[in-house]
Amino acid sequence: MSKQTDFSEHINNGYTSKGESIVLGGAILDGEALPNTHVKIPLKTLNRHGLIAGATGTGKTKTIQVLSEQLSSFGIPVLMMDIKGDFSGIAAVGEEKPFITERHAKITLPYETNSFPVELMTLSEQNGVRMRATVSEFGPVLFSRILDLNDTQAGVVSVIFKYCDDKKMPLLDLKDVKKLINYITEEGKAEISADYGKISTSTTGIILRKIIELEQQGGDIFFGEKSFEIDDLMRIDENGKGYVNILRLTDIQDKPKLFSTFMLSLLAEIYQQMPEKGDADQPELVVFIDEAHLIFDQASKALLDQIETIIKLIRSKGIGIYFVTQNPMDVPASVLAQLGLKIQHALRAFTAKDRQAIKQTADNYPTSDYYKTDEVLTSLGIGEAFVTALNEKGIPTPLAATMMRAPMSRMDILSDAEIDEINAKSKLVKKYAEEIDRESAYEILNKKIEEANQAAEEAEPVEEKRKSSEPSTAEVIGKSVTKVVTSASFIRGVFGILTKLFRK
Repeated sequence: MSKQTDFSEHINNGYTSKGESIVLGGAILDGEALPNTHVKIPLKTLNRHGLIAGATGTGKTKTIQVLSEQLSSFGIPVLMMDIKGDFSGIAAVGEEKPFITERHAKITLPYETNSFPVELMTLSEQNGVRMRATVSEFGPVLFSRILDLNDTQAGVVSVIFKYCDDKKMPLLDLKDVKKLINYITEEGKAEISADYGKISTSTTGIILRKIIELEQQGGDIFFGEKSFEIDDLMRIDENGKGYVNILRLTDIQDKPKLFSTFMLSLLAEIYQQMPEKGDADQPELVVFIDEAHLIFDQASKALLDQIETIIKLIRSKGIGIYFVTQNPMDVPASVLAQLGLKIQHALRAFTAKDRQAIKQTADNYPTSDYYKTDEVLTSLGIGEAFVTALNEKGIPTPLAATMMRAPMSRMDILSDAEIDEINAKSKLVKKYAEEIDRESAYEILNKKIEEANQAAEEAEPVEEKRKSSEPSTAEVIGKSVTKVVTSASFIRGVFGILTKLFRK
């Protein structure tokens, strides 16, 4: 048996599945794609999360596009966090070109063009479906972790949430929290101390500064109503295709705090609301997080622990999470260990540090009799990647250098006019366009303080009248002296009369 035949059999056996699967492309050996040697990922295992990594320009975006297209074709919705803004073309029909035809001939896969249903979403004031959440939906623990608070400061946040629950005050946006912090350290200090214990003003000052930092990164736009409903991510169009929800984040690349805030709140909300799915045949939703290093670079240990916990638990709800980054070392080892599918595009070795990173990356992949992994990692071409996944039994598949299939949709971005057209047709854009500012903690506390001040002002004239009706200190002393003088005169008169009587 020749090496190629042996390799082809090795790959086909390793990537065989009983249920439905998506085809990523054809396996490569010694730089050549082998016909009818396809790398397939079972739908059943796509909730086991994954990593898509590689240097700039190696084809990561097109890989995400291919995955999203096939997921959509199976009726599985996708959420793509698009930081660079180069993913929107999935909404438009692709164009067959000679290099695409040639590629698909090599991997013996038919090629057809297609487009997919898209919703364009935003966390900022860009055009699209506005995504918001209330502070209450975060809860005190997650809100504290987002702000990177210590235990003492987190305890004060818990008091704030408890006070709002007890007093039936909705906690919707950041101005509500800021107002509460001011209230518990000023007008409401006595009330809070009596019912919940004393709170240090230095502690509240630190919390306030952290909130202002989040506010400056766009948190004031994100927090509020109308809250985004998770069910709106799970939509299927009239042709049975899952919607590809593209969250356009091009204007918040320099705001990692807002990005991580949104991501964690969304995943926590999905976990809380979605029912347990167990061992389902396919995922309910797949989430791609582009430029994942923005989450991990500035994350505290508490935040990393929260991410790791969500990653572990959320797959039982049928949710797959895929991190997209340049270097797999950008993802903490504790998170990396939870990822079932790994798609590694080429890495570049310009420095000794780069070479060390490549060696570490190679060590994260299964050993192979057919590849020197660290060498192949630097020689992969554009649109080629190492792939390893989990089969239906949860066993890692063989390592396969893969020539990825081309996207069926447009491999370029939409024009402004095309974006406007999608938004104009969207029911969700209209649904979330209205910004609601109902009565919440901010307004309730302002009213409470105003009523207290008014009551104090009304009580003041009564007090002044009472004080004015009372004699002054000088008058009291004068009257007392007069009484004393009068009494002395009376006593002298009586004494004089008695003296005269006795003389007689």
